Amino acid sequence: MKISYNWIKQFLKIDSTTEDVASMLTDLGLEVEIVEKYQSVKGGLEGVVVGHVLTCEKHPDADRLNITTVDLGNGTPVQIVCGASNVAAGQKVPVATIGTKLFDKDGIEFEIKKGKIRGQESHGMICAEDELGLGTSHDGIMILDSELQPGTPAAKVFNIENDEVFEIGLTPNRADAMSHMGVARDLRAGLIQKNTNSSLELITPSVSTFKVDKRTLKIDIDVKDATLAPRYCGVTISGVSIKPSPSWLQNRLKSIGLTPKNNVIDVTNYVLHELGQPLHAFDAAKINGKVTVKTVASGTKFTTLDDVERTLHEEDLLICDDKGPMCLAGVFGGKNSGVSENTTSIFLESAYFNPVAIRKTAKRHGLSTDASFRFERGIDPTITEYALKRAALLIQEVAGGEITSDIIDIYPKKIEDFAVFLNFEKANKLIGQELPKETIKKIVASLDIKVNSSSDAGLGLIIPAYRVDVQREVDVIEEILRVYGYNNINFTKKFHATVAKAPRTEDYKVQNIVASQLNSFGFHEMMANSLTTPDYIKLSELLKEEYNVVMLNPLSNDLSAMRQSMLFSGLEAVSYNINRKNSDLKLFEFGKSYRKLLSGFNEKKHLTLFSTGNRALESWTNAQKPTDFFLFKGYVNSILSRLGFDKTQNAPVENDVFAEGIGFTYGNDVLVEMGTVKKSILKHFDIKQEVFYADFNWDLVLKLLSNKIKYTAIPKYPEVRRDFALLVDSSVAFESVYKVARQTEKSLLKEINLFDVYEGKNLPEGKKSYAVSFIIQDATKTLTDTQIDKIMSKLQNNFESELGAQLR
Repeated sequence: MKISYNWIKQFLKIDSTTEDVASMLTDLGLEVEIVEKYQSVKGGLEGVVVGHVLTCEKHPDADRLNITTVDLGNGTPVQIVCGASNVAAGQKVPVATIGTKLFDKDGIEFEIKKGKIRGQESHGMICAEDELGLGTSHDGIMILDSELQPGTPAAKVFNIENDEVFEIGLTPNRADAMSHMGVARDLRAGLIQKNTNSSLELITPSVSTFKVDKRTLKIDIDVKDATLAPRYCGVTISGVSIKPSPSWLQNRLKSIGLTPKNNVIDVTNYVLHELGQPLHAFDAAKINGKVTVKTVASGTKFTTLDDVERTLHEEDLLICDDKGPMCLAGVFGGKNSGVSENTTSIFLESAYFNPVAIRKTAKRHGLSTDASFRFERGIDPTITEYALKRAALLIQEVAGGEITSDIIDIYPKKIEDFAVFLNFEKANKLIGQELPKETIKKIVASLDIKVNSSSDAGLGLIIPAYRVDVQREVDVIEEILRVYGYNNINFTKKFHATVAKAPRTEDYKVQNIVASQLNSFGFHEMMANSLTTPDYIKLSELLKEEYNVVMLNPLSNDLSAMRQSMLFSGLEAVSYNINRKNSDLKLFEFGKSYRKLLSGFNEKKHLTLFSTGNRALESWTNAQKPTDFFLFKGYVNSILSRLGFDKTQNAPVENDVFAEGIGFTYGNDVLVEMGTVKKSILKHFDIKQEVFYADFNWDLVLKLLSNKIKYTAIPKYPEVRRDFALLVDSSVAFESVYKVARQTEKSLLKEINLFDVYEGKNLPEGKKSYAVSFIIQDATKTLTDTQIDKIMSKLQNNFESELGAQLR
């Protein structure tokens, strides 16, 4: 939310610096995120002065150029070449001096420099209004008042407004601060508390001059449901002239990021941001009959101002005439009832709508407007008529016209203020410090909270209806504390706390580490329903009917038992995605399986992975390649390695859900089972592509996870790389090469990497070539060539003797 400091000064007579105001607002809970400068003309016309044209002669080498001599008020006239046809001696003109920075129509900055034009020196630029950002005309230079003195800054001549704008990160509960008056009200309370100005008054706009000029255009109002529209006001204004707003009004709106439309619409936006009361202006000539506030039948079509046809819901509140909807109440206007350049009379609406109803309508239609933002949080129901009068007077000021009806104010049941009793003892206990009772009274008074009764025990308070977030005693205490200042609460240098001993291997920490790793592999987390069908036990002999944990009141047979296995709920998600053309999947889930045993109910936590389809999205740089068993195994290995399980063993697994599967064992414990899901199971889910599945025994993983951190110092001595190109039989796996190398040199051989495999032309039949790199390093000294050659010679001999390898 943007708040103009100049606008705030209309409510408070203060001269504090923006830094002090920003700091105070932040302390009050209205966090100022940034302060930006605003100038009604970009650049502020700095460097532009009034010049007096002393002479004007034709350029000798250009018919369309003139050579002028201009007095800039410093005693030394300068020569300026000007291309405007209307320049003449004796004129007072705006001159951009050397070094001045101006902006073109696209907002791009350019600097005025000394130069030569057709051989003649030019020391500045005589400007047209579009070159200064004062208008759009480029017909010629601007001619200024002849009484102006040369050297007068142009910023003074054109009343350039300089402002500073606070960007406030408003919390949702502070509906009362969604306006300049609301922010000023809070700022006043803070200033009074700091004794900056104990008698500081909030200056609100006067509406005492409001009167009915004629009663010639009365539009009746009928509110069908006072629950949805507790208060609704309206008045007509006739004889208005729709045109651009005056500069002061445009500057106010521009400073907070709004684009001026026309004088009537600008006034409604102005009052909204001034007082926090949304308003809406209807073209009175387009209203057929009376104005009715009601809901309409579900399915009714309605076209809003953005030219979108919307289908209405039966709970949407509408402003209607006798022919149908004109406006989505409190949210968005209709296309056919808004103010246009041809409008001469308006019906001006000011209302208080039910916040819940407006919030539901805005969300239902995907609309978020300045009006709905305020209505759905709760505005002040007491200023509805006041804001209407304020807007009507402003419209008369900027658009002319006459008030042609009495204000109709439909307010059947007054929205009452909130009564709260504040106990001094409880306040001091929650605050953590005893505040003087007079200080408390001073603070609540500065917040427009009335003291209805006072005693030694506490205060009976009446909270204004606009403070929808202050309805309890603790809310009042919070108000007192934020105005008093959190920073002013004393605290001791001792800190008393109970520090819980938390192991490094807390479940959620490990889970977050693994989830982040899987996300980097391209996996997406899923959360399946733990309730499932008991029929899945037929798909695996490992599942038993007697193990089922059955619901006493199931919603349906498909959701009548707790899952015994994570596999089937995961395959449901895979099938759902494939059926919707999303066939390349990587999914993981942290969840539980449930069984009923003779010893009681049993829960077991798992991490499951699913992968199917292509390993990467189709791209012009990559051919599609399906996920395979070994890539999936790599994902599992990476997770185990990240958790410190480096010395796991692989063995075939006896699990009837896998067509081909292996288990990862750590000692005698099976940490993970993974493999390719059987086609018979996939057929049950109508899945026709290969699916890989891994099931981590997460409870066991956490149990075996070590808190010990292994580390080594960074070696001081360099590593050496040597490569071999080994010619081996086609049946020799790289794993054999790896094992032989590790057995040959256990201390100095740090890394072994296969970086190329070749089979084909120029190799004997039944042979292939492995290109293998070896990283050799001693942590205590620099290796010599002799030592390195000795290691490589041993490797070569062992490869030849044990694998029948040859060096190429």
